[in-house]
Amino acid sequence: MDVIIETPKGSNIKYAWDEKQSKYRAKKLLGRGLTFPYDFGFIPGTLGEDGDPLDVMVISEASAYPGVVVDVRIIGCIRVKQSRDHPLIRNDRYLGIPIFSREYEPIKDIGIFPDYLLQEIISFLRDYVEAGGKKIIIEGLINAEDAMKEIMAQTVS
Repeated sequence: MDVIIETPKGSNIKYAWDEKQSKYRAKKLLGRGLTFPYDFGFIPGTLGEDGDPLDVMVISEASAYPGVVVDVRIIGCIRVKQSRDHPLIRNDRYLGIPIFSREYEPIKDIGIFPDYLLQEIISFLRDYVEAGGKKIIIEGLINAEDAMKEIMAQTVS
C-alpha cells in the first residue's frame, strides 16, 4: 500500500500537504523535546471521519522526506478519537512497515509488534495531540486484517 510521507522521523516540525497549492506546508512546531518517532504520512485516495486522508505511522529503521511515496505493509491500527471544541471524531493512526525494512520485516501484525515501541508511539500521540489543545482518547488496537478492511471501506478513489 502506498503511503505519502508528510513529516519525517526525528522532525520537530509537522508538515502537511496543501491540496490547494500542491505544496508541503510547515504546519506547526512541536513542543520542546517532542519529535516524530517515525515517518508520518497518509494513504492517498482515502478519507477519514476528520475530513483528511487516513494517517499512517511508518515504522522503519530509516527515515524519508516529505513527498516520498513508501510502499508499506499495514500491520494494524491504533484506534483514536479526538476533539478540540466539538464532539469526538475518529482519527485512527494506522501502522505500516516499509516492504524494504530489514529490522521490522518479520512483523506482519500489531499483535507481535514490540509492546515498548507501541507504548512509545501511543505516548507520542497523546503528547502531540494534547499539546495542540485537543482531547484524545486511545480506544484500543486492531489487527492487520481488520485495519485493511477499514482502509478499503474508506477508500474514495
